[in-house]
Amino acid sequence: MSESGAGDAAVTAASAAGWRRAGIAGAAIGVLAAGAAAGVAVERLTVGRSMRRKARLALDTTGPYGSLRGLPGRAAADDGTELYYEVDEVEEGDGGEADGGPGSTASAPGPRRRRLFGRKDPAPVTVVFSHGYCLSQDSWHFQRAALRGLVRTVHWDQRSHGRSERGRAQTDGVPLGIDQLGRDLKAVIDAAAPEGRLVLVGHSMGGMTVMALAARYPELIRDRVAAVAFVGTSSGRLGEVTFGLPTAGVNAVRRVLPGVLRALGSQTELVERGRRATADLFAGLIKRYSFGSRDVDPVVERFAERLIESTPIDVVAEFYPAFTEHDESGALPAFRSVPVLILAGDKDLITPSSHSEVIADQLPDAELVIVPDAGHLVMLEHPETVTDRLADLLVRVGAVPAATNVGGHGSTAHQHGD
Repeated sequence: MSESGAGDAAVTAASAAGWRRAGIAGAAIGVLAAGAAAGVAVERLTVGRSMRRKARLALDTTGPYGSLRGLPGRAAADDGTELYYEVDEVEEGDGGEADGGPGSTASAPGPRRRRLFGRKDPAPVTVVFSHGYCLSQDSWHFQRAALRGLVRTVHWDQRSHGRSERGRAQTDGVPLGIDQLGRDLKAVIDAAAPEGRLVLVGHSMGGMTVMALAARYPELIRDRVAAVAFVGTSSGRLGEVTFGLPTAGVNAVRRVLPGVLRALGSQTELVERGRRATADLFAGLIKRYSFGSRDVDPVVERFAERLIESTPIDVVAEFYPAFTEHDESGALPAFRSVPVLILAGDKDLITPSSHSEVIADQLPDAELVIVPDAGHLVMLEHPETVTDRLADLLVRVGAVPAATNVGGHGSTAHQHGD
């Protein structure tokens, strides 16, 4: 055999071995999906594939979720990555309906202020929403609809998610860390809310991003942050999460999962075809690990599915290792001087409510809310509860008037045009 042939054979053998390992790990991961798969199997016996496809299309056209758009802007991260954000202003008639398409190059201005007697009013409070892993700014749909016109808000897509650019440092081989996300948030704040008080709201990875911001820029927290809301997040020790499964099985999966994700991330096109082919199983997994109650609106379930499935597998692989290394417990004392809301679902299998309790132990003056029958996507599953507690936090710090009533806003489909 020629040297070239021998080399090709070696590469083929190595590739086959890698995919065998991926297959074994995939089988192990498959065991984790057994509960979801059982329900899908029953559905397959009674509903044809074309019917399921038509049902998904019908749900997509029925649900308005993710349709809200604001004034678009882009911030440059320290590695040059373009981070997409949108601003919803308070001014009457603004409406936040500017084109927010990915091709837009417009930048959102800083807070608008009126002149009174030759002087400017103080910049308004800005609420900055940071979303979670495999989601986008649209995951805050209900809260955005509820607060629209009442307070200035900024919604942004984390790097490699939504409309933001793929992380340039990561395409150059630099591993992603949560610290980078904290620096990204600082860039968005500098661009979209350079003045005035801030309320920082973070879900899951977004909460970790807020903690990383505090670790790197404690003076920003001290000087400008009026309040913070942590939703379904963790300050560390995520490597101990069992995802509601037997410890032995979880440990086995943890050993192989990073390698499997790297292998899958190198075969993006093949994996994406596989995800489409197994859409039913994928939907079952999303439902199990996103929601805690059985009566979630099917349109909301489908919306969550669309958000998560839009994240490419190589991005999933790129971000995953950062969570096991995440430990921002040292940053929590920076929040002791401001009002803090800590909220979690009691059936969250991704960032269990016990992790929120750990944060609350470090912030004894914080409000801790554990929502019954709620999973990881609590802001979509129980939007009224999340919105009410967030509105109360905003009233406490004077971001919105005490008489403001947000009840019902954003809780039903017909209000998406408000």
